[in-house]
Amino acid sequence: MAISENKIYQIALTLIPKIGDVLIRQLISYCGSAEQVFQTPVAKLQKIPNIGKTLALNLQDKSVLEKAQKIVQEAEKQQVELLFYTDKKYPNRLKQLYDAPVLLYYKGKADLNHTRTIAIVGTRQSTEYGKSVTEEIIEDIKPFNPLVISGLAYGIDIVAHKACLKNTVPTLGVMASGIDLIYPYQHKNVSVQMQELGGIITEQTFETQPDPRFFPQRNRIIAGMADVTIVVEAAIKGGALITAEYANNYHRDVFAVPGQLGKSFSEGCNKLIKEKKAEIYTSIQDVVETLNWDLLGNEKSQVNKVALDLSHFTEEESQIMALLHKNQVMEIDELAWQSQIHIAKLSSLLLNLEFQGVLKSLPGKKYAISVR
Repeated sequence: MAISENKIYQIALTLIPKIGDVLIRQLISYCGSAEQVFQTPVAKLQKIPNIGKTLALNLQDKSVLEKAQKIVQEAEKQQVELLFYTDKKYPNRLKQLYDAPVLLYYKGKADLNHTRTIAIVGTRQSTEYGKSVTEEIIEDIKPFNPLVISGLAYGIDIVAHKACLKNTVPTLGVMASGIDLIYPYQHKNVSVQMQELGGIITEQTFETQPDPRFFPQRNRIIAGMADVTIVVEAAIKGGALITAEYANNYHRDVFAVPGQLGKSFSEGCNKLIKEKKAEIYTSIQDVVETLNWDLLGNEKSQVNKVALDLSHFTEEESQIMALLHKNQVMEIDELAWQSQIHIAKLSSLLLNLEFQGVLKSLPGKKYAISVR
């Protein structure tokens, strides 16, 4: 696995003290590349918004390049992929989020840009009811072959991962530790099996121990990579509700399995439904109808067969139609990212194309070419 020199600079950026994902993207936007960030003089760096003198001076420290080189060597040794946010294989669903991690450590065979993705989360103290519901969800979604995402934790998470392995459904475990430190350790064998069809992924570098502050960060990745999040069981407070909150903030669909009144691990799900932060989950058909999974399955081949005549469209309309022809169904944020058209103007263009009858809007701010 060959690593470019620019990749070393990209990794080095993540090792700079007092820097975060948002600032890294901002620096690269201003300077042009990760390497150019390190070549830019302190005076020029300080002119970039939110880049103070301390951070500008930290960016002159070339010792981080040596540390980055060691990370590259370790990645090659452990067959771990280092995915920067500008890489083609980086999850597109995360690219559109302002707070997405700029660097991911990934090991496995899953397509991180799978057509269908679903997160299943819940309490670590799962009941038999929660386990059986989780297993039933996995069995029911098997015909749709989605990528199932969860957090590799005790309870609902590990039940979901194991059910996926049993049903040969690809599953991805998002970790709050370094990719070489499986937590909890008891799930190491499961994580190895997952890599044959799915995989494991984290934003934490090698040898990073799990820490309470990393788990909410992990939850944003779970929510950000999924088209829909299903909360099976949850207490009134906990990681599952944090994941649901992130999903809502990212304008992704959320479902919650209703639970028995008076039971502590039903309170979280019932609260989400009551506060209209989640739709009630009654069967997999709820998800299928909301995400138009049937439509995706039935029309995908038809869309590919349509001869795309762009001669009567404007340049920007042609760009939108070409993207939809290639990807079948896309969210408006992803269309904006790939087309580089401002979202306000993009909304107007999409509405015009819809009036022309050449595309249709779907639930969840998604769009597809209208097959006729």
